[in-house]
Amino acid sequence: MADRLTKAARSAHMARIRRRDTRPELIVRRLLHRLGYRFRIQLGGVPGRPDVAFTRRKKAIFIHGCFWHAHEKCSLSRIPKTRTRFWTEKFAANRERDRRLEQAAKDAGWKCLVVWECELKEAAWLERNLVKFLGPKRLRE
Repeated sequence: MADRLTKAARSAHMARIRRRDTRPELIVRRLLHRLGYRFRIQLGGVPGRPDVAFTRRKKAIFIHGCFWHAHEKCSLSRIPKTRTRFWTEKFAANRERDRRLEQAAKDAGWKCLVVWECELKEAAWLERNLVKFLGPKRLRE
């Protein structure tokens, strides 16, 4: 099956995909802020440059899109029907990079949590998991 978009339209579409401030990131950050947590975003100096970081707690949250990070057994993650070999290799490389960077962060003394895009649908569950991971909020982070 051929791509429904022209090459120029596909290029313009792909150029709009952001590295930071994605919809899933904003949802998690708003929830954390509402819960009273204060954090840093895209913190350099930490392996993997976590989407949300709590420097005093040394805790990092990576927020993964199910498609781009190839979330296994998820309906939002699928291999496109065109150029399947390219996409299969790309997703495998993305998964390996994620694993390697998360391990590097752990080796540097950071505790890590991965939040998947599909988990955002269950707000109460997500809130419980975030609070469980972070512990009680402090007056000053």
